[in-house]
Amino acid sequence: MNHSAVDQAQKAIGCAMSRRKFLGCLAASGLLAAFPGALLRPLEARAQGGFQEGLEMFRNACPRNCYDTCSIKTFVKDGVIQYIEGAPESTFTDGGLCVKGYAYTRRPYSPDRVKYPMIQSGRGSGNWKRISWDEALDVIAKKFIEINEKDGSMLGLALSKYSGNFGITNYGVEGMMTSLGYTSRFVGTPCWPAGIDAQNYDLGDMWCNDPEDLVNARYIILWGANPAWNSVHSMKYILEAQDRGAKVVCIDPVFTQTAAKADVYWEVETSMDGALALGMARHILDRELHDREWVRNNSLGFEDFADYLRREVTVDWAAEQSGIPAEQITRVAEEFATAKPASIWIGYGMQRHVNGGASVRSVDALVAMTGNVGKAGGGARYGHLRTWGFNYHALLQKRPEGAVGFLGTGGPMGDFDFTGDVQDEYTDRPLNMNKTAEEILTADDPPVRVLWVSCKNPLSQDFDRNKMVRAFQKPELIVSVEQYFTETVALSDIVLPVTTLFEEWTVNVSYWHYWMSINEQAIKPMYETKSNIEIAAALSKRMNELQPGSCTFPTDIDTKDWLAREFNQGIYDLFGISSWEELKNGPVKAKMHPASWHDLQFGTPSGKYEFRSELCAEHGHQALPKFKEGRKPYDKLRLLTPHTKFGIHSQFVNIDWMEEFNPEPFCYLNPKAASERGIKDGDQVRVFNKIGEVRLEVKLTEVVPPDVVMMYTAWFRNNPYNCQNLVDDEASDMGAYKTGMPGVAIHGQFCDVARA
Repeated sequence: MNHSAVDQAQKAIGCAMSRRKFLGCLAASGLLAAFPGALLRPLEARAQGGFQEGLEMFRNACPRNCYDTCSIKTFVKDGVIQYIEGAPESTFTDGGLCVKGYAYTRRPYSPDRVKYPMIQSGRGSGNWKRISWDEALDVIAKKFIEINEKDGSMLGLALSKYSGNFGITNYGVEGMMTSLGYTSRFVGTPCWPAGIDAQNYDLGDMWCNDPEDLVNARYIILWGANPAWNSVHSMKYILEAQDRGAKVVCIDPVFTQTAAKADVYWEVETSMDGALALGMARHILDRELHDREWVRNNSLGFEDFADYLRREVTVDWAAEQSGIPAEQITRVAEEFATAKPASIWIGYGMQRHVNGGASVRSVDALVAMTGNVGKAGGGARYGHLRTWGFNYHALLQKRPEGAVGFLGTGGPMGDFDFTGDVQDEYTDRPLNMNKTAEEILTADDPPVRVLWVSCKNPLSQDFDRNKMVRAFQKPELIVSVEQYFTETVALSDIVLPVTTLFEEWTVNVSYWHYWMSINEQAIKPMYETKSNIEIAAALSKRMNELQPGSCTFPTDIDTKDWLAREFNQGIYDLFGISSWEELKNGPVKAKMHPASWHDLQFGTPSGKYEFRSELCAEHGHQALPKFKEGRKPYDKLRLLTPHTKFGIHSQFVNIDWMEEFNPEPFCYLNPKAASERGIKDGDQVRVFNKIGEVRLEVKLTEVVPPDVVMMYTAWFRNNPYNCQNLVDDEASDMGAYKTGMPGVAIHGQFCDVARA
């Protein structure tokens, strides 16, 4: 990289943040991205002169559903945010943010923000009217009391919430539901459930090595992961490992920016990851390169697995299934088995298939049989929740006296289920988050009468949008708690304005790295916004005014005090602090061994790594990590809808600053597929399948295979684009064990393309 490029980026990133400077940052980013690996190395972030006098600094944390969960320093003058930067105290964040993070300063001041409670006359009409908080809560509270009296329970009230804000106190939304009685909950997760189950069957829990430990790896396989876009802070460890001599292999059906920086790229046939892993395992077995001592001392069922490989798997078969030449499979398999420590990062995309859990189990087995589990620089890296041991004070509320609920076989679960093992006579009613539309349309006795949406945008992110639009016509009242007028808000009756991260107290940890960050209230809440727990308190007050005893949620809360109540001695000991207030000095890292399973005491029934899992068989799957077929094609092209680098789910793309560089959606098509259809670069096209259609401009590129059309999941504020018009709710194979519901085959979708 030339020095002028570095200087340009450092000046832009370290500057006081305005729209002009933000664009400067991205311009510099684009310039630096032209140099392989350049932008993904940490740059020094520092404030420059001009804003230094009179600045106050606050600690914040990115609460989105992102690997990196960045620690942020926010600089405020006269109650207005001047700029933000990555916290240098966290060696993971290391002083820098991603382009989305630098756009955060626009969120509280965006002209598009929901500023006041509003009510819509005619769902979907756009005829919104400002109302007071008292008026909004009065309408909602009276409806809650009405459905309780009509049904004899609150099960007609359903909560749709997921990953829009992972700040711990925001679990107060679930707490609010509990405080009203037994309600209906959309549970499960569209994100990573099949992989969670797979790792639980194999290892007894989902627990990854510290990502900073990647520097110790001598061989890294990035399997369906694109950290150059989705975990930019992890890339510096991968690049450092490369500098130390490690080989990096990227396996992905799409040639991503991460693939461009790898030593080897394999364009695997989509959903054939399991076959490829098993072919590698067979070759390692044939060459006797597996770690005999490790599997003998620490595993269960390896000989059964080996017999399966010898009987039913060949390298040539794996090559035919995966599209990777046999000689390449054997070469990389030998390199991986002999270059200890070696590690595989398992991305979430590869398990979003009808065979996704089975594929993850095959990749886990590859890591285990080579003795790379429990070692620094090794590991089958997927995620973890080892640092999430808070009190969940906001979440764990009491039910109203005499509340009646669901008599089922078990209560709702989820990947972030922290309700403990409390057994009541009744439970909440679980509804499948990954079939939200179907559940709303078919739930009965009672039906979903009221839908409360928070930290989620189901009309943009959930599946089969046409069915979702029909479903949103059914409830008697829909309340959205939001920062922007999303597609979901457009089909709601009432929208309540919620705070941004800068306007509330909370605390954040990651499902990837080992750091914890406090989130201070840096500015007063703008307009009439309230945090989720303040909304719960205000609703509880109105409920009890109308009907004493109808809601147990405390009505007079101090959000800073509620933050403090989330901490316990276990958290303090884990992070080596004596008070949460020490976090004001900067984020802290858990005192954990960098290698997961370093003591080789696994959480499985046998206490060993289980190549053969009887628990997996009891749950209706194969006991061994055998190959499982993917979804049969039902149209001519495969549809892939991964994340864009400009957004996280439906967030950030709508910010006007981000629109400067990402103003509209595109679909991406291989020139061969385009030629067969008479399509030219820049044409307007129809992408269509059995459930819907999307119209947009096409870009021709060889980064996608000839049998694939790709478009990114996103919500544009001024464009009707929605990839969920084409994605149905077909279930993946696993997920129900640990998250309550199966995942969804997001990438097991098919379509065709034609000129519009």
